[in-house]
Amino acid sequence: MATSGTRSQVRESVFAWEGKDKTGKTVRGEMRAGGEAVVNVTLRRQGIMVTKVRKKAYRSGKRVTDKDITLFTRQLATMMKAGVPLLQSFDIVGKGHANPSVSKLVMDLRADIETGTSLNQAFRKFPLYFDPLFCNLVGAGEQAGILEDLLNRLAIYKEKTQAMKAKIKSALTYPVAVLAVAFIVTAVIMIWVVPAFKDVFASFGANLPAPTLFVMALSEFFVQWWYIIFGGLFAAIYFFFRAWQRSLQMQRFMDKLMLRLPIFGEVIRKATIARWTRTLSTMFAAGVPLVESLDSVGGAAGNAVYLDATRKIQTEVSTGTSLTVAMQNADVFPNMVTQMVSIGEESGSLDAMLGKVADFYEDEVDEAVASLASLMEPAIMVILGVLIGGLVVAMYLPIFKLGSVV
Repeated sequence: MATSGTRSQVRESVFAWEGKDKTGKTVRGEMRAGGEAVVNVTLRRQGIMVTKVRKKAYRSGKRVTDKDITLFTRQLATMMKAGVPLLQSFDIVGKGHANPSVSKLVMDLRADIETGTSLNQAFRKFPLYFDPLFCNLVGAGEQAGILEDLLNRLAIYKEKTQAMKAKIKSALTYPVAVLAVAFIVTAVIMIWVVPAFKDVFASFGANLPAPTLFVMALSEFFVQWWYIIFGGLFAAIYFFFRAWQRSLQMQRFMDKLMLRLPIFGEVIRKATIARWTRTLSTMFAAGVPLVESLDSVGGAAGNAVYLDATRKIQTEVSTGTSLTVAMQNADVFPNMVTQMVSIGEESGSLDAMLGKVADFYEDEVDEAVASLASLMEPAIMVILGVLIGGLVVAMYLPIFKLGSVV
């Protein structure tokens, strides 16, 4: 236990050093070590006469995102393909990253590998950033001696998955953002603008039209209870997303609901199928057995419906059922997908066929997102026009009525 604690401290100690090499040239660098004495001893063994050693303070950075891991995978794959040694690759990536959190993660990985830990086992120590799919592919690459090829496949897979998620998020974020702005604008009108009109209408001494009375009553409600309306809305949104993150039953319900949404549901289904087939293609191409590959595929799909279907498929495949029949029994895949899988199984090119299916559905998602963007803009303009325009017309009706009387 003491050794483990010491290693944890070593990881967090970064020293900047300066010295002179055997030719008298001034050299500088950074090193992770347990103390200044370790830095001095290590550098002397390398023939460097140390003149200055300074412990660097750790800078906390932004959290490590999936985009950071994708970029790290691509950089590592590129450098290994170029023949750069593994430890030196980690040095280059770790020291060159703008986010200190990513730099610390990479240097911690490097410290593990330097002590003899395999790359696969080093990644498994950080499950928050490297999922089982990532670790399994790296492990398969190490065992087969094709690590650089597998890292390249993994980088392509993560880049495509990242791009797919970004497109889906952009398609969903735009209408939500516009509707949120519309709600804020409506609240501003109700709380500050309508009461000003109310004072003007009080001097008319005439009956007001029904739409105007309705808007004024709504305005009074907003003015009196605005803190409950806003507080309740924000609290409901917060607790909804917290429940979505923590409750498995809530996640299953929302995943099923998302697939049934009009317009958006079909886009989400296509994106899920693209991720499912892309993951299985990548795993199978890496030489991972089909039953083991399905362990990672369900979670990578990102939807509880397809996770349950994958578990059912895995159970049937493990008892000797073909993948095509098992997928048909799951009843969540279109006929085109199962037919392509059937051709892949018969021809012995399952990974290639799954890759083609993934390409097809990724293109479908691209087209669907582009179509959604063009369709939503006029729809949102109509919604905003009816909402804001209705409020304006309701407040100007008494003025029009007064003008006609005059």
